This record gives sequence, structure tokens and C-alpha cells, in this order.
Amino acid sequence: MDMDAFYASVEQRDDPELRGKPVAVGGRPESRGVVAAASYEARVFGVRSAMPMARAVRLCPELVVVPPDFERYRSVSVQVMDILRTCTLLVEPLSLDEAYLDVTENLWGEPLGSRVAKRLKNEILERTGLTASAGVAPNKFLAKIASGYRKPDGLTVISPDRVESFLQELPVEALWGVGPVTARKLHQAGISKLTDIRSVDIDLLRRTVGSQADWLRQLSLGDDPRPVEPHRDAKSSSTENTYAEDLVSLDSIRAELDRMARENAEWLERKRLTARTVTIKVRYADFTTVTRSHTLSMPTADSDLIASWAVELITRTEAGRRPVRLLGVRVQGLVAWV
Repeated sequence: MDMDAFYASVEQRDDPELRGKPVAVGGRPESRGVVAAASYEARVFGVRSAMPMARAVRLCPELVVVPPDFERYRSVSVQVMDILRTCTLLVEPLSLDEAYLDVTENLWGEPLGSRVAKRLKNEILERTGLTASAGVAPNKFLAKIASGYRKPDGLTVISPDRVESFLQELPVEALWGVGPVTARKLHQAGISKLTDIRSVDIDLLRRTVGSQADWLRQLSLGDDPRPVEPHRDAKSSSTENTYAEDLVSLDSIRAELDRMARENAEWLERKRLTARTVTIKVRYADFTTVTRSHTLSMPTADSDLIASWAVELITRTEAGRRPVRLLGVRVQGLVAWV
């Protein structure tokens, strides 16, 4: 189940003046803001999430830019997830606006997944005033694709006997984990359709996508054995920031990394977790992005140690010699306190 243009739809629901208008939720264009969500009226102009807001405004001069209100979105998300759990306790949220549900056996005693989806969509609309799109399929991979097939307010069902015909229509970009960079590599290797993955030489596939090869081949057959996991443990924590003006001073860059690292360390302490690996992310003014990591000999939640490694890792980049527009710090390899 996937809510439609969630942040923008909440804004349009709560402010009648925004209804029917192209709306983008995110930061101001003059402050290097990024689009967090775009209404369907804005998407007609090519406005998409993760796009620089300045570009979005160029594409759509009438665009209404609204600052995000994440507390409000979280509140609506709680409502939606509560509705989903009236049907099944096997709900795995992916984000505030999207979740997997296993409805093989459900609290309503409904044998057809399509009827479950229709009822949930109606419940969400009645109780929140928002629309959702649903994908009903034998596994996560197929359900995810199906949920985006007829947005907004869509419902797509892939029954077991339709799986193969559905797969035959898909481009390689539909595969889980294939982003623009991987897709480009696959196209260069002559692999453009999802089903091409099945017939290509496995050694060529491994040279092209590395350790993803076996997983992509499995998905290309429509096989995804992952269960719906209602209580997924956090695998990492990260903090990042895009700056209105490029950072050029190494001292200011170090200070920002120190602050972010300590925020992550505080999160670890609250969650009673420790981390094995510290990673920094640096995006230069020309949008080139690099990451640098260090794996500790022992997992830790010590803020001084985590911060010192985040600051140390910046020496392995060109920060200070090249202007920086974004910085981030991530802790991963999480282990519970003993």
C-alpha cells in the first residue's frame, strides 16, 4: 500500500487554497531546497521528488512551494498504519507513506487480496481524506511494482497466472536495487529488459553488477522469498545537511561533521545500540558525491570516538580544496548493548 503524493496531498487536504494547484513540499529554491514531494498537478510539468527546487520552479513557474511539516505527516502516517493493522498484524512500514502487508490470513477473514485492498483504500479515504494505491501480488517485489502501476488511487492485481506476462513487459530498471548507475551498466552490457537478466551469461552479469547478480536473476524469475517483517530493526542512523552556501573552510566542515556525528551517537545511546562503522558523505559544489568509511575494532556508542573518526575521514577527501554543498554522517553495523 502506497499513499499518493503523501506530503503534498496532506498539504492540499488541509489548505483548500492549494487544491488543484501544482504544489511542491520542500526547501526554498533560493536556499538550495530539494523537492520532498510533488502533487500530481506539479508532476505534469516534470516536477519530481529529490529534484532541486530551483529547477522545479523553472519547470513550473506557477509552482506553490510549501515547507514540510513532518510532525503532521507522522501523525497522519500513524492513522494510516493503524488502519492497515485492522486487517493484519503483518504490516511492514517502509516509510511514513508506504507499507507491505501479508494478508494471506487476515483478521477480516477475506480470502481475496483484491477485496482487502479495496476495503483498505476506502477506509483510508474515509478516515484521512487521502487516496492510496495498492499492489496485490504473490510477493514483495511484484507488489511494490504493482502499487505504482496506476497511480493515483490505483489498484493493480498480479495473480500467480499473470506473473510471467507481467514480467515480460518490464524494463530492467524495474528490478529491486537497480538505480540509474546500475541501469546504465546493464544497458551497456546489452541488457535492457528485465527478462534479459535470465539469459545473459552469469559471469558477464557478475562483472556488470557484482554481488547483485544472483539476486537480480532470482527477481527476474519473479521469485522473492522475503517475508513481511512487522518489526524491522534499524540497520543504520544518518544525519545530513545541504547548505545554502558552499562550505569552503575546513574548520567549518569539521565542526559540522562533529555535530552530526554526536547527534548519531546520542541516537545510539537512546536506542541502547552501538555501531561498528562510521561513514561520511561529501557532495561537492559540482554535485560529485563521495563517501568514506572506517570500521572500528569494537562497536561503540561513544560520542567522542565516533566524532573523531568522522572528522578524521574528511582528510581522505578534497574538502577544503573544493567547495562542499552537502555533508552527512552515518553509523551502521549496529549491535545491541550487552
